[in-house]
Amino acid sequence: MGSYAPLPVDPESFCGQSFDYLIIGGGTAGLVVATRLSEDPSIKVGVLEAGPAAFDEPLITIPGRFGESLGTRYDWQFETTPQAGIGGRKLPWPRGKVLGGTSALNFMTWNRGCREDYDAWEALGNEGWGWDALLPFFKKSERFLPPPANEEKYSLYFNPENHGTSGPIFSIYSTEFGASHQHWHSTLHKLGVETNRNHFGGSNVGGWTSLTSVEPQTRSRCYSANGYYQPVASRSNLTVLTEAFVEEIIFEKSDGEWAATGARFSRSGAEYRARSSREVIICAGSVQSPQLLEISGIGNPSILQAAGIDVKFSNSNVGENLQEHMMTATIYEISPEITTPDDLRSSPNLLASAMESYTSSASGPLTRIPSSVAYLPFSSVMPPPHLDRIIALLPTPPTTSDAYSTLRHKILTDRFESGSNLGQIELNFDTSNYSPYFVAEPGKKYATMLQMLQYPFSTGSIHIPASQTQATMHEKPIIDPKYYQGPGGKVDFLTMVESQAFAHKITTTAPLSSIIVKRAFPPLPAGGEDDLNEYVSNYTITDWHPVGTCAMGPMPSGGDGFGGVVDARLRVHGVKGLRVVDASVMPLQVSAHIQATVYAIGEKGASLILEDHGRA
Repeated sequence: MGSYAPLPVDPESFCGQSFDYLIIGGGTAGLVVATRLSEDPSIKVGVLEAGPAAFDEPLITIPGRFGESLGTRYDWQFETTPQAGIGGRKLPWPRGKVLGGTSALNFMTWNRGCREDYDAWEALGNEGWGWDALLPFFKKSERFLPPPANEEKYSLYFNPENHGTSGPIFSIYSTEFGASHQHWHSTLHKLGVETNRNHFGGSNVGGWTSLTSVEPQTRSRCYSANGYYQPVASRSNLTVLTEAFVEEIIFEKSDGEWAATGARFSRSGAEYRARSSREVIICAGSVQSPQLLEISGIGNPSILQAAGIDVKFSNSNVGENLQEHMMTATIYEISPEITTPDDLRSSPNLLASAMESYTSSASGPLTRIPSSVAYLPFSSVMPPPHLDRIIALLPTPPTTSDAYSTLRHKILTDRFESGSNLGQIELNFDTSNYSPYFVAEPGKKYATMLQMLQYPFSTGSIHIPASQTQATMHEKPIIDPKYYQGPGGKVDFLTMVESQAFAHKITTTAPLSSIIVKRAFPPLPAGGEDDLNEYVSNYTITDWHPVGTCAMGPMPSGGDGFGGVVDARLRVHGVKGLRVVDASVMPLQVSAHIQATVYAIGEKGASLILEDHGRA
């Protein structure tokens, strides 16, 4: 990706510059925006990132070490409140605290949702955010390379018309796969699930082999820091300051309205102020973008006042509408001769051998990423009478004249109509132990069936805590996803329970069953597959895809109605010179791992900013 330069800059020099645009957060979307805006040499761009740069960190760069960076210095290490819907448990919520954000920590899955997912955003009043309008931005971020071989053997199908070929982020198929993948598609076929040969074309329904965000020559992670930023790091009009913790957005009154003019931040114990002449762009993610808005005086007045924050603009939607993919991880004992990533983590000799293969020829187990995927409608995974019982429990329309909330409810419930063909449940099988609750027996090998709910009714919130003095960004926000709670929460719970039986059926069907010794965790209950309520309640975890806390939507009436935090151009309602560009603006969850969507949001957001810049 070329030779690089800059980065090191001291905070005094940073604050001495006159920026047109100041970006808060050098993560997945933030570096997209910074790169695209700075393509115009007349535009001066500054980026404040709380984490360090870690371009040479093996925990980040080596694909086969995915997951090892969670809980380290590169992770904000957030945690939810106790969740009544999952037995009162708290769940860790990893988020990237490093240049590149969560694109440096994720599992490198590269996919898109269904056409209907994005069309739903536009239907909610967000013009220009439907599938057709967003597709060019998906392509703009992507550099797809066709597989060199094994297309049929591993089902490495593609349609070149659906992919970008000159973007900053490589999307490629793996060249080496875990032992289970060779059986994935043929097993699904026996259960009536066809292989989707065009899963980037607007429908991801069916089984498929996942693309990955990996650089093809070195087989190293490709993410926003080395894909977007590094190749343009030498631009004189782009300055990135790392380990700079933003404390609040600075506002000034302009023509009777509040206008964002900069940010206050700290570094190494000292405090600084950076200014922007045009806009401040928040790209801090679904957890910290609403937190920063509230700390800066934009949000629900009752929450702000309890935290000792003066209200600049009242909008009760800030921090609300939190949606997350809920996940279970069922563990199976597999044939002992199969090599798994767990072996490398427990054996220094095996890890050394794998490292030799990786560094000398970009091959071996450290290049492998989970690739066995299926997205299925509920009608494919549960008997009609079971689905009918769930449909009977769908929440009733809201008792309000608010057209926005009524339409939102209709979109969610229409996905249960008989003609709907969407990926409502994701299934992902891999040879490793993914469960935080299962302790492996020495000498035994394991695989995991992951099951993820894609379109939850359950919505939660992220807010700053109350304070007897004044809340700050240093206090972690209150993350309350409300798993399996609220209107439709029971529907979410039962769809996860009912879908478990089909996931188990995959593992007991040949040829995949040929490598499985037995189900290890949790054991099937005495009541069999029909009695998995306790399992879902006790062992649901997060899939690390939070969205929606600064959602796109219309300006709420009086700040109290149901609506958006930003408009369709990602401008924060009620103030000037402030936008949000990240996963938090997604009004509804999508049926996909969200990184490709977040890159597209970054590309689209940058395009909107440049359009408005030209009009100014």
